[in-house]
Amino acid sequence: MSNVFEPEVDTDIAWCPGCGNFSIHQILLKTLSELKIKQQKLVLVSGIGQAAKTPQYINSNYFNGLHGRALPVATAVKSCNPELTVIAISGDGCVYGEGGNHFIHAIRRNPDITCIVHNNMVYGLTKGQASPTSRKGFISSLQISGVYSEPFNPLAVAISLNASFVARAYSADEKQTIEVLKIAIKHRGFSLVDIFQPCVSFNKLNTYKWYKENTYYLDDSHDPGNKVEAFKKAVENEKYPLGIFYTNTDNLPFEKHLPVYKDSNEPMYKRNVDSDKLAELMKNMKKN
Repeated sequence: MSNVFEPEVDTDIAWCPGCGNFSIHQILLKTLSELKIKQQKLVLVSGIGQAAKTPQYINSNYFNGLHGRALPVATAVKSCNPELTVIAISGDGCVYGEGGNHFIHAIRRNPDITCIVHNNMVYGLTKGQASPTSRKGFISSLQISGVYSEPFNPLAVAISLNASFVARAYSADEKQTIEVLKIAIKHRGFSLVDIFQPCVSFNKLNTYKWYKENTYYLDDSHDPGNKVEAFKKAVENEKYPLGIFYTNTDNLPFEKHLPVYKDSNEPMYKRNVDSDKLAELMKNMKKN
């Protein structure tokens, strides 16, 4: 049975052979199919970068915007039509670097969207500069003496801000990553899924072998409702945990706080226009 989210025609995919983006692309296609999400009810939003090309290779509605600006657009889409499933998908440079401020405040606002980040610890589109998540000592085309800055820790930041859902996955582990994504997309509120993925062209340090040797899965003893323990796991860096770190269902999603949805959850486009109120509004605008 074919997947309705598969591109209808053969598409020239602009990723290097062996890139982890291919795995994430297939994982997302299978996730959407298993969740039985309708095409017309799905919107993918991305910024700029190799990871940000992902929506172009999926048969769905999508908005490809500016570098680092996927999250505010995704928030706006969900606010205008809460009936949609909205997924922001981009890379570690786009979301955590150029989009760092948007990342922080999207967590605070808690829109009901899923944020999938392809984390390869390098800028792949612009030929291998260090990204916010590059480890200390990483040598790149720009950081020829090695990275000296502390890597940005998206999971620790998200948990410290009491994010609604925080998880990490690995692109080579299809089954586990599909399960994490399914839970994240169904979760009500802001869901962060940081996905480790190799960049075979520009990151010769964090390879498939390296990820296998330097990651492990959280077991059943981990309580995702325990914020302190989740934070402790998020700052581990000898070996990196994979799985669901933290969930918080106490906060209402952003769109539930909007006055337009106080009495009705009906999307704005379905509502009748009050011509009298519109005329009055235009009249007042002319006066001012």
